[in-house]
Amino acid sequence: MFAVGMHGQYAPEYSVYKNKYPNARSIRLNQETKIHIALNKGELSVIQEDIEEDLYLDENAKFGSKRALNFSSFFELEDIEASSFTYENDKYKEIKVETFKEKDELDQSFYDDTKSLNFIYPNLREGSKSRLKYSQKIKNPRFLSPFYFGDFQPVRNNKITIIADKDIVFKFQEFNTENLNITFKVEEKRGNKIYSWQLGEIDEYEYEPNAPTFKKIIPHIIPIIKSYKIDGKTINLLNDTADLYKWYYSLVKDVNKEESDEQLVAVVNDLIADKDNDVEKVRAIYYWTQKNIKYIAFEYALGGFIPREANSVFKKKYGDCKDNSSILYKMLEIAGLKGSLTWIGTRSIPYSYNEVPTPIVDNHMILSYQNGNDTYFLDATGRFTPLEVAPSFIQGKEALIAVNENEYILKTVPVVPAKKNALVEVSTIMAEGTKLVGTSKAEISGYQKNDYLYALEDALTEEKIKELYNNSLRKGNNKFLIDNLKEHNKYAYDKNLIVDYSFSIDNITKVLGDEMYINLNLNRKLSRFKTKEDRKYEIEYDYKKYYNYTTNFTVPDGFKVDYIPDNLSISNDYVSCEISYEPNGNQIKYNHSIELNFLSLNTEQQKEVNTLIKKAEKSYKEIIVLKKQQ
Repeated sequence: MFAVGMHGQYAPEYSVYKNKYPNARSIRLNQETKIHIALNKGELSVIQEDIEEDLYLDENAKFGSKRALNFSSFFELEDIEASSFTYENDKYKEIKVETFKEKDELDQSFYDDTKSLNFIYPNLREGSKSRLKYSQKIKNPRFLSPFYFGDFQPVRNNKITIIADKDIVFKFQEFNTENLNITFKVEEKRGNKIYSWQLGEIDEYEYEPNAPTFKKIIPHIIPIIKSYKIDGKTINLLNDTADLYKWYYSLVKDVNKEESDEQLVAVVNDLIADKDNDVEKVRAIYYWTQKNIKYIAFEYALGGFIPREANSVFKKKYGDCKDNSSILYKMLEIAGLKGSLTWIGTRSIPYSYNEVPTPIVDNHMILSYQNGNDTYFLDATGRFTPLEVAPSFIQGKEALIAVNENEYILKTVPVVPAKKNALVEVSTIMAEGTKLVGTSKAEISGYQKNDYLYALEDALTEEKIKELYNNSLRKGNNKFLIDNLKEHNKYAYDKNLIVDYSFSIDNITKVLGDEMYINLNLNRKLSRFKTKEDRKYEIEYDYKKYYNYTTNFTVPDGFKVDYIPDNLSISNDYVSCEISYEPNGNQIKYNHSIELNFLSLNTEQQKEVNTLIKKAEKSYKEIIVLKKQQ
């Protein structure tokens, strides 16, 4: 238990919660949302009121004094009240916030013209409280927000209330609420239905590295307006995916109706002039767009949903994800090909279109191209992405592909197999006393190659380039040093990156008497994927991975092989690992392969993987023994 000071400067509730949550910086005493939805002259009016009350439990209170509320053309802030409360003379003294400053927030990529209203709670210190009350007018009823029960701090009281006209039909989609004792009530009063959810005290959710999006961890409810009645007629709003698509399509149907820019036509004709088939034409256009249209997110109002004209994007040479999709669409059209605008959520959004047919289900736009039975997912916001592979952050996600005003296709983006994201390395080494020296050829493909290429863009000198490879290709110990290197296919879209280099590793072998001891397990990559035994949450990675290391070790003159470790072959549903030793004359051929066949692991799966890794780590300690010949 934590013993608080006895100087009377803290309120009794501070003592209670400081003892109950000794490691928490704050507790949310009350978190309440009330949403009023009315029918006015055939339109839906939505007002949301929020209250947040916090108690600060340590000396870091002042670091929580800066706050910001986001708003946009869809969310209009109203009636903001914010105050600090300091405990003095056995009571709280209120200090109101007087100054609010508006700021643009341009770091989003899809639908936002977000601004923030910034303010500072005055005189916050340990034992202080803060209270924030505000309302916002939600101008489009499709944009109802989730309500989260709990946070990364303890919450004493969670409550959401929706007061709506009885002719409004809802769907309430719950996530991660299975083990919570949430009280749900429905009442009817004066032509309204009142829905309420309440949950008492809930512990904080802890941060863990590589955890998935908080949307997969923190319990929440997403309210969805399915339909409403006017004069006895039912108006569907977001009853299903078809309703969402109908609205999306209405926003893009009139884009790119103007005549194509002559220079854009010339660029397309030049790109496809020598291409033998449609796929190669698409490839040429796609790569040109990645290289020449810079990604910049800059959105206002419905511009966050509507792509800009391709001619405009071509002239400016920059745009956001929708703009990149727009110019791709137009360039394919000029080439006599058909692309389809496609809405998709990145992996930070864990919902399907069937579960949540609202704009919060996606946050990105790409272009799809169909060739026979093959669908190509084109996202030109990045670089170095081959035609056949979608970016890693949309793997496994549903894509909403436009066909025409009334038709769409839902298709899942394939997850790239581990062996397509490979680091394959072949080395030849020999011992020089306690040092190993050698040469190596590393071939890097898929998403692993993309990671290298993005990193190499920031490595602007030979020294920085060598440092990058020295860290990423390290073998044995921290005495590993690359001497010379040569890169092949650097920045090539459809070829693997190849790095040839020579290296040395000091203090890696041991000689005792007439015996030499060498551990050929120079790459122990698998150990990096072992998780803590007490981890609470799922762990998530960007992509599946494959590693293969072949090392040809030349036995020094005057020595013979005295002992070679046993081979190892282990696997489960998520990981496979093989280590083999093959003597061949005066050489020993060592091979180590690792296949990481997962994007995420829940806690039980992590335990299975940890068990396998521990077996591999025993083999990592094995050494070969060489003996001097008599």
